[in-house]
Amino acid sequence: MAETNISMVMEFILLGFSDLPSLQGFLFGIFLTIYTSILVGNGLIIVITKVTAALQTPMYFFLGNFSFLEICYTSVTMPRMLSDLWTQKKSISLIACAVQLGFLLILGGTECLFLTVMAYDRYVAICKPLYYPLIMNPQKCNQLVTGAWVIGIPIQIAQTWQIFSLSFCGSNKLNHVFCDIVPILKLACGDTSMSELSVFCGAIIFVTFPALLIFWSYNNIIKTILKLPSAMGRRKAFSTCSSHLIVVGLFYGSAIIVYLRPKSSHSPEVDKVLALFYTIVTPLFNPLIYSLRNRDVIAAIKQLRPN
Repeated sequence: MAETNISMVMEFILLGFSDLPSLQGFLFGIFLTIYTSILVGNGLIIVITKVTAALQTPMYFFLGNFSFLEICYTSVTMPRMLSDLWTQKKSISLIACAVQLGFLLILGGTECLFLTVMAYDRYVAICKPLYYPLIMNPQKCNQLVTGAWVIGIPIQIAQTWQIFSLSFCGSNKLNHVFCDIVPILKLACGDTSMSELSVFCGAIIFVTFPALLIFWSYNNIIKTILKLPSAMGRRKAFSTCSSHLIVVGLFYGSAIIVYLRPKSSHSPEVDKVLALFYTIVTPLFNPLIYSLRNRDVIAAIKQLRPN
């Protein structure tokens, strides 16, 4: 008799910011401005790294690809979020939710790998300058970019399939702004320990391990910079790394807090803020960080201005 009262969930209700009904229009305007800024800012970086002769180097080749990734990553969540705020229609089917989560995991993993590749590029440029043109040749750069894009696809698809192979038979109210792992697992029926273990392993592979490689790269970079004889040389070497370090800090700081902190410490409100932080704030500030702290990028932007 109890089994007949169980109804399988076929769609989720994304609660988002429904607890702030009077601010829906204001939030729509804020997020629309942010999304537009992300598209314009990162699009500008893509254009200048393609058309400016002075920026035809591995560093800016990776930056252009990274900016394209930021646009894709943000576009997985922002259009849906804006639509929900505008129409107040917050339902999303299980299939659509699975697709959104799958792309979010794939692109999030790709972002971690891209940040690692960019750190490796700076390591070679500063620690092995004489070998830099030989090591970071066009073929090697294309291989690194391709690897960053495709390595995570089969793993993240498998993880998404495992999560959505669980049964959802209770509440369908997803207390989040988009389909993410932690709030989805909270709605699953039965034992979710294997899914939680796979999520933890995925975080180790795509968050912790790349973070360790980045740390290793910058540990060697700092040692090399400190050995430079002139203060100007040290300042110039560090300036080529500072922008990347800021972006790494923004993205990894929030991602590690979300996925590697204990389950008991999760709060829906805090999770929403952190999720917005690593899916929106990093792509928003990426163009600003690189343009404001990089003379080559500033000069390239000035060249694009009409006379």
